Amino acid sequence: MSLMTSRRLNLSVQYACATDGLPLRHQIRSWARTALNIDGMRGGQITIRFVDAEEGQSLNRDYRDKDYATNVLSFPYDITPIVCGDLVICAPVVAREAAEQEKTLEAHYAHLIVHGMLHLQGYDHETGEDDARLMEDKERDILASLGFADPYIDREE
Repeated sequence: MSLMTSRRLNLSVQYACATDGLPLRHQIRSWARTALNIDGMRGGQITIRFVDAEEGQSLNRDYRDKDYATNVLSFPYDITPIVCGDLVICAPVVAREAAEQEKTLEAHYAHLIVHGMLHLQGYDHETGEDDARLMEDKERDILASLGFADPYIDREE
């Protein structure tokens, strides 16, 4: 069975910045695999790259016309027969947000990887309230199955 028809996750993790608290490869694989399987067993060819603020800002500016570093960028290439795409995670933004939201770094990284993996599968929270609710519900389910708290709990109080 080739990768193109398998349920295997071919994951590349790139640490392009020297930042404390980055998740380990086995954690990333677990989070990505769980998010990939939310709608049934699927295979994937995924690269997850951790970057500094300069690279994050450059990519966000070049690909989204937004001149600031954001927490996660998703670059989906294909969703059938397997999910193919890249996630770029800006470590300084994640660290700042985790501190502001009083979350552990691990929980915030898990959330953003799950969030990005859902984008790679075609979910989009920016297309309307119903789509946002669907995506957030899937994120909650995935994160709960991984042992993490609801990442949106403070927004709803």
